[in-house]
Amino acid sequence: MGKLKAIIFDVDGTLADTEVNGHLAACNEAFARMGFDIRWSWEEFKELLKIPGNARRMRLALSTRTSLSEAELDRIVPELFALKKECYLKRVDKLPLLPGVARIIHEAIDRGIRLAIVSVTHEDQIVALLKAQIPEALDAFDPILGKQSGEKDSALYARCAAMLGCDVSEILVIEDSEKGVKAAKGAGLPCAVVYNDYTKGQDFTGAELVVRSLEHLNLDLLERLCLG
Repeated sequence: MGKLKAIIFDVDGTLADTEVNGHLAACNEAFARMGFDIRWSWEEFKELLKIPGNARRMRLALSTRTSLSEAELDRIVPELFALKKECYLKRVDKLPLLPGVARIIHEAIDRGIRLAIVSVTHEDQIVALLKAQIPEALDAFDPILGKQSGEKDSALYARCAAMLGCDVSEILVIEDSEKGVKAAKGAGLPCAVVYNDYTKGQDFTGAELVVRSLEHLNLDLLERLCLG
């Protein structure tokens, strides 16, 4: 029996490339359907990814590009974001898992390794993505800690580790961003980074492993490289 007892996955950019054809497209559709002349380009959206959460990004756009008052923003942003979520949920079947992800998940399930998620995305969007892309593994992910569980920070990662009931040295976090690495490492968790086009070049100091893809890795190799 190996040392690895659990894997915590991030979602956006780690499980699947959800940003361009998922969140960005859904935001733009929601803006259009509510009559706002705002359409983010991918370059604009990449910059906005530094701000956690699409509701915050959309509020920022409305506050700088319309004459809405704070009171109007308070009323409109929740409605706009609810519409964005609805648009996103219709797109999850077109957001395939990244190379190697499904294989690692199945390998973990076969070996009795626990699976969990820590993400800034709302739980219902995470569940919808899993249900669309890897339904047979949906029940294996427990806990799923998304937006409703609080800020994605070291405390949330520590909470997830406690819920898994494993020592931090037996858990591997798989992330795609500098912010995610810092949160995982702040909780004392080993972290592997699978970077993508919009996180490439970020500071992954402290990560046990930095790779472009999980495609050519298996659990034995991940365990050996990340958990020593």
